[in-house]
Amino acid sequence: MNRRSTAAGGIFIFLGLIIGAAYGINAGQPMLWLLRGFGAGIVLAILVWLIDRWRN
Repeated sequence: MNRRSTAAGGIFIFLGLIIGAAYGINAGQPMLWLLRGFGAGIVLAILVWLIDRWRN
């Protein structure tokens, strides 16, 4: 049973929220950039998931 561990892409959702909110506060539109960061994080997490499935 030498299965390799799966990759975790959830960190990208977290980082997208934090970076998006921080940038949004500086830009004066925190909610817009929070949602954009969340969307980018979801896209990256899905990419990690797809790459991980492709490797197995």
